[in-house]
Amino acid sequence: MAGQSAEYQVARRYEAAGATLAARRWRGKAGEIDLILREGARVVFVEVKFSETLSRAAQMLGPRQIARLQASAQDFVAGEPSGQDTEMRFDLALVDAAGRVEIVENALCF
Repeated sequence: MAGQSAEYQVARRYEAAGATLAARRWRGKAGEIDLILREGARVVFVEVKFSETLSRAAQMLGPRQIARLQASAQDFVAGEPSGQDTEMRFDLALVDAAGRVEIVENALCF
């Protein structure tokens, strides 16, 4: 299982929990966000990391990428009715080679 199918698997998990997929591989001025979902009024930004193990996947998110993701998320919510006051959450979805998925909610604070 590689990148795109990992994203699909993660999106299905969120949708099964009642979230609605708003965008996949959304690109803003600062860069790309793997998945953007809606849980009611809340916008959930999800970065999907795939590696041989879950722990190795978790290590793949560095400070520069975090800053880029935050800037992209702010770019996305600028188009929302509430703008920067939009309720947001940033999750990290870890996927290993066996297809196991671990979602870390609120991986970053906005």
